Amino acid sequence: MDKIYNHKDVEEKWYSFWEENGFFKPNDSTKHFSIILPPPNANGRLHIGHAMYVIEDIMVRYHRMLGESTLWLPGADHAGILTQVVYEKQLEKEGKRREDLGREEFYKQTYSFTQKNKNEMYDQLKAMGFSLDWSREKFTLDPKISETIYSTFKKLYDDGLIYRGTRMINWCPRCSTVLSDLEVIHKEKEGNIWYIKYPLKNSAAFITIATTRPETMLGDTAVAVNPDDKRYKDFVGKTATLPLIAREIPVISDTYVDPKFGTGAVKITPAHDPNDYEIGERHKLEQIQVIGFDDKMTDKSAQYSGLDKYVARKKIIEELESLGLLDKIERHVTNIGTCERCSTVVEPLISKQWFVAVNKPGTSGKNLAQDALSAVKSGKIKIIPSRFEKIYYNWMENLHDWCISRQLWWGHQIPVWYKGNEVFVGVDAPKDSGWQQDQDTLDTWFSSGQWPFTTLGYGQKDDLDFKKFYPTSVMETGYDILFFWVARMIMLGLYVTNEAPFKTVYLHGLVRDEKGQKMSKSKGNAIDPLIAADKYGADAVRMALVFGTGAGNDATIGEDKIKGMRNFTNKLWNIGRYIIEMKPDKVNYGSARNDVDEALLSELNQVKAKVTKAISDYRFSQAAEELYDFVWHSFADKYIEASKDRRGESQAVLEQVLEESLRLLHPFMPLITEEIWQKLPRKSGKSIMIAPWPSNTG
Repeated sequence: MDKIYNHKDVEEKWYSFWEENGFFKPNDSTKHFSIILPPPNANGRLHIGHAMYVIEDIMVRYHRMLGESTLWLPGADHAGILTQVVYEKQLEKEGKRREDLGREEFYKQTYSFTQKNKNEMYDQLKAMGFSLDWSREKFTLDPKISETIYSTFKKLYDDGLIYRGTRMINWCPRCSTVLSDLEVIHKEKEGNIWYIKYPLKNSAAFITIATTRPETMLGDTAVAVNPDDKRYKDFVGKTATLPLIAREIPVISDTYVDPKFGTGAVKITPAHDPNDYEIGERHKLEQIQVIGFDDKMTDKSAQYSGLDKYVARKKIIEELESLGLLDKIERHVTNIGTCERCSTVVEPLISKQWFVAVNKPGTSGKNLAQDALSAVKSGKIKIIPSRFEKIYYNWMENLHDWCISRQLWWGHQIPVWYKGNEVFVGVDAPKDSGWQQDQDTLDTWFSSGQWPFTTLGYGQKDDLDFKKFYPTSVMETGYDILFFWVARMIMLGLYVTNEAPFKTVYLHGLVRDEKGQKMSKSKGNAIDPLIAADKYGADAVRMALVFGTGAGNDATIGEDKIKGMRNFTNKLWNIGRYIIEMKPDKVNYGSARNDVDEALLSELNQVKAKVTKAISDYRFSQAAEELYDFVWHSFADKYIEASKDRRGESQAVLEQVLEESLRLLHPFMPLITEEIWQKLPRKSGKSIMIAPWPSNTG
């Protein structure tokens, strides 16, 4: 063994060895364990958050060593909106637009782009030592997966749970598509409240409203006050005149209005605010759209037609001021909805879209939200840590219908065709001519929400993996997509297969720097896991991510922490070298053990029990800390130092403790443990990866 451990000589070698020998594939055991990899987006490099897949690798390596038929299935997500944004930016650099290519060619080029990216991502996953079964790799746009996704759409449609309706939606002008509520990120921004006087009809009096969006006033169809607000008791039922346009609008009362906001009187624009939309529905108000899908003023905005909405805002304020109708302006911090993908300010608009009804029973009697809620409340699905269960309940109990249509060229085109007034919904196109397919695509979360069963071949003739591994054992992912993805997998899994898609949900936290700050390239504190692994070794990065990080808590990591774990790999290497390479000439394997030997073996048994229980209970950090402390302090610093003057008699214990320690450490640090284990004089089997998990006795 070399005096200094060089991970670059080791890591690629052993990963190839494992893969070539088929060790990543499930064995024939009747006891099963399965995890479906949360698919990374096939449009860029992996980031430090993806390195948290180490938690899944710990679980699958542990269960593989227990002798179970263990499957960790990899794949990638086509990531509709984000991938289209990324590829369009690439086209812009070439001086092109997607419209220059046409839909079919754009899709073809984007597909090639994602295939290249996902293969590069898979190489990055391999570099981290992740023991995925690459023979079963899937992509959300694979033909068989797409077929199942379309079948689910048709099933929901036939059940009355998918419908096309006109409702208030979130519109991203940059991406030119609808966004779900979860894809809208609210950011605090310094702005203004404008106080505007609305003249009352046949009166010299005014009612002064407060608004943060004066440009939408051109679409006002009412002024509203709270019914308990005594200041406006005599105003309700009267008519106000809308400034600049002179449209007559009623003064109404509604309990939604907060008397403490502004003047207590607010403008109601049903076509441009979700709350105003609800008020408009209750009071049967007209919906007048004055901002278009291009973020410019429509022809309903009279003289402001065609202007950018912010340019129109400036002109409106100037004209109100010149007419003496602008009472005052106050600074105000407001929450602005922005697109999660491109950070453009989102515009609430009324649009005809496809929706999934989540809170009503279909003709089958199934209720998506209620069934998903019951699965967790009944204990069919366990969420770790349990504090997230209450958050899950609250969200599921307040769920709105899910808008699943997107105005994109990239993704699953909605399986609906039109011919005049006829509508056809099916997995395949209608056979006769004259039909036009719906131009929208499905929300990415609709396809990835079916990931646990589509990847296992549900609905296909060859569905042996589905029969063997579904429901999957664990879904491990970040707590930030509990609602984006986990809840939808539960809803769709239960609906389509009649079974919960997994038994346990394990949620990890975000990865932050050593000061607890969120990592970002602009801050300069982001860590590329591949660069760190190349510098310090994949095992060091893996241990640094797990060490000191509890379930559901954010993981802190920095170069110093990775260096610390690199020191641990060096320590482990030196232990192995001392025991294997510096073995004494005369070894008495049958020599009696003394009290020091017995104490170490007793402690090893305790560590085996603690580590086994900690992994079984999903306390991976505790398991890592137990092993780190035992190997470094009890084994190296105390026992090895104390046994140097009796090497011949202690060699048997040294080899036993090293071998069992390597097996215990293997799920956490698979590469260095394989390298040292292969050099042991006494071992059983072809690889530590398929060696049995150490028992708690012996």
